[in-house]
Amino acid sequence: MGCQTIGGAGCTIGPEELDGFLSEQLAGLDVDGRSVALVIPDDTRSCPLPRLLRIVHRSLVGRVRELVCVIALGTHEYMGPARIAEWTTGDPGADLAEAFPGMEIVNHEWRDPSALVRVGRIGDERMAELSGGRLSEGSDVLVNRRVAEADVKLVIGPVLPHEVVGMSGGNKYFIPGVAQEGFISRTHWVGALITSSHIIGAPAVTPVRAMIDEGAAMVPGERYCIAFVVRSHTTELESVSIGTPEDAWHAQARIGARTHVEYVDEPMPTVLSLIPDRYHDIWTAAKGFYKTEPAVAAGGEVIVYAPHITEVSQVHAEIYEIGYHCRDYFVKQWDRFKQVPWGVLAHSTHLRGLGSYDPRTGVEADRVRVSLATGIPREVCESINLGYYDPATIDPGEWAGRDGVTVVPDAGEVLYRLHSGGIDGADGPFPVTSGRPV
Repeated sequence: MGCQTIGGAGCTIGPEELDGFLSEQLAGLDVDGRSVALVIPDDTRSCPLPRLLRIVHRSLVGRVRELVCVIALGTHEYMGPARIAEWTTGDPGADLAEAFPGMEIVNHEWRDPSALVRVGRIGDERMAELSGGRLSEGSDVLVNRRVAEADVKLVIGPVLPHEVVGMSGGNKYFIPGVAQEGFISRTHWVGALITSSHIIGAPAVTPVRAMIDEGAAMVPGERYCIAFVVRSHTTELESVSIGTPEDAWHAQARIGARTHVEYVDEPMPTVLSLIPDRYHDIWTAAKGFYKTEPAVAAGGEVIVYAPHITEVSQVHAEIYEIGYHCRDYFVKQWDRFKQVPWGVLAHSTHLRGLGSYDPRTGVEADRVRVSLATGIPREVCESINLGYYDPATIDPGEWAGRDGVTVVPDAGEVLYRLHSGGIDGADGPFPVTSGRPV
């Protein structure tokens, strides 16, 4: 199957056009009598999944021997039955057996070793090559057993700026989506060494993308992908590609890098990021910081406004112990922190942003301030090195009228950058040798 695309930047793909395109492409897919695993995002992503899933289900059921749909959680919390029903059908009370007869929908059970299977290994030297010298420790590649054992794998997922890999989508739904935590942590730590500010929104094959592609290529069977770009803050599709995960991602990454980036003329002194309900903890809501940091003024502040959030992480308790710090805080004290899961270290640096650390004085200097206006108590915020606001004292409408304040609705969707292309107060791109290879 060659890569086929409809739509483009600024386009709107109507329901009939989408149905006709996908139905025709899937009719030509060699799936008759074979087992098929669909790999879909969890509900922290914004996309019209029910619309897409109905078309794919109708096009495959009755032709395939077995059809399973695996939710690519990475290391996010497992989704319960009502959340799965709402995410895949739009109705939390829906009966999935009636909505999608002949198809099972399951979580990627990343905590269960028996649910994973080893598909290969990336050796030390190859890992160093892929990571640009940032990481010299190899890793086994383990993925979800249901996905690995299916004859055909079909990813269905959006492409948009991402803090770890550059642009999400494609093979990222295999790794970290349905992978084992060990290799996930390695990819995230390489992204942290590069820093979120410098990798986010890059539509190229970044070192992290290279690691992901290498691991995904070890997954047996045929791999395909329906990659797409959703118009920001809507459920309308601008563009859709179907082909190999590499080709479909490449076609959509170029579009997403144009339509999901907003450029500003001057650095923003204060940002109030309004976090939507689809983010359930700070681990996921941190996207409201990631996607504004590159355009925030040095010495400025980002306030993550999410009264509905009461937990820092529903899964990764280690973040309460280490708190949030810049990259060099960990790199320059590596022996102290190397036993902490590297994915947790990476998340910590991504939310704290650019900064420096002097091990002689113990002084950490962060480029911007980060504060939470959530249901998380002040003492917890301060213990993890973040500022605190009582959300009851913040009226987003009133704040929008203040000088120097930018209120970002539906934060986490659009990446903000300066027209100049630089980052205010930063030294520029970090060299390959930046950070400590491990």
